[in-house]
Amino acid sequence: MIIAGIDYSLTGPAICIYMNEKDEDPFSYYKCKFYYLTKIEKYAKPFSQNVKGERLVDWNHDCERYRSIADWACEKIQGCEWISLEGYSYNSKNSRVFNIAENTGVLKYKLWENDYPVDIISPAEVKKLATGKGNSTKLDMHSAFVKDTGINLKKMVTPKKKDLASPVSDMVDSFYICKSLYNKLRMSSY
Repeated sequence: MIIAGIDYSLTGPAICIYMNEKDEDPFSYYKCKFYYLTKIEKYAKPFSQNVKGERLVDWNHDCERYRSIADWACEKIQGCEWISLEGYSYNSKNSRVFNIAENTGVLKYKLWENDYPVDIISPAEVKKLATGKGNSTKLDMHSAFVKDTGINLKKMVTPKKKDLASPVSDMVDSFYICKSLYNKLRMSSY
């Protein structure tokens, strides 16, 4: 089974790809590879065998930005059997909400064009899977990740940052998006 969970965004998309030849093995951080894009140069590098950051390219037009991010995501997920995306946060009220939707629409179109089966999971479901609460904070999510995996991505990738932020929170979300898909597939709901 090769599946991917994508936490998609305009500035810090992250992908968790789970690869397991033996379907009976439990979902594990060690069977995952994480990829993310960042504008910050010092985070655009490999941090471990399975955590790799890359530089978000500059663009001249929003459509160029959407295409380049979608192309990057499609390159990373090649060979995946299923893809899961986090759905929209319908409570968002910022001025970028339409740009986020346009950006995600380009990715969804490319996934459809390449015949990838796609599962959509709500942000509340992602949080509930990780912490048991659908309104968890990014810090709650990271704490659950550390408890579940024994890996502290904040110490690994952003040790000097005081607060939890991108790309760490994006990788954590992509992990639980992927884990949700794994659970659904194991329960044979697809």
